[in-house]
Amino acid sequence: MSFGVLVSTAFFFLGAIFASFTTVIAERIYTGQSWLKGRSRCNSCRRVLSVPDLVPVFSWLFSRGRCRTCKAKVPGLYVLFEVSLGVLFVFSYLTLGLTLNLVVFLAVLIVLGFIVVYDLRHTIVPRGSSTLLIVLCLLFAFLSLKSMSAFLWIVGIALIIGFAFFLLYVLSRGRAMGLGDAPVALALALLVGSAAIPGLLFSFWIGAVIGIVVLVLQHGGPRMGIEVPFVPFLAAGFLLAFFTQWNPLFLSLPF
Repeated sequence: MSFGVLVSTAFFFLGAIFASFTTVIAERIYTGQSWLKGRSRCNSCRRVLSVPDLVPVFSWLFSRGRCRTCKAKVPGLYVLFEVSLGVLFVFSYLTLGLTLNLVVFLAVLIVLGFIVVYDLRHTIVPRGSSTLLIVLCLLFAFLSLKSMSAFLWIVGIALIIGFAFFLLYVLSRGRAMGLGDAPVALALALLVGSAAIPGLLFSFWIGAVIGIVVLVLQHGGPRMGIEVPFVPFLAAGFLLAFFTQWNPLFLSLPF
């Protein structure tokens, strides 16, 4: 096995481990529980989970997605998040190499992953996490761009995107967009730089496709008032634009 494969495998499991820990934080934070202390338990039978239950990805696969004691289903979201963050860690390493930029980018992915999981569970974005995300993305933008003028261009575009989301929230009175989406969109625009506009497009395209699927799966049920968190689509769209550098509009930005 080559060195590159070994390092990529290590990054995958590192991402999966951070995903598992992030899920615990998302479940416990703001509930009065300590996310630093206390053993993990099954949500159904409250059995304390042992090492065989806590191995990222593999524990879920070997137990067939169920608690080994009470056989209650373990949400597939957990293993999907572990695999996704693991793959993103690998892509980040292959794209950025072993650099300071990589360290900051991985920190961005961890915070973004927490926001996505929390938004999916509670349909809200914690202000502290979105603020941290902006700081990390701003640092990544500063480290990545070669000139101050390019950095200012990125900041300007990110502010416009963030303000557009805030305006959409205000004009729709929160029906079309949540207030927490604006800082996340601003942060991700800082992160991807010249891919900000394609990332925005991809986010809405992915959201539209998923929205149609959700409506179809209603099987004739209520079609109005379905609340779907938008942050996961923002994360998917902007990261897709960053890693592929595909620009469907063929825009040439001055940086």
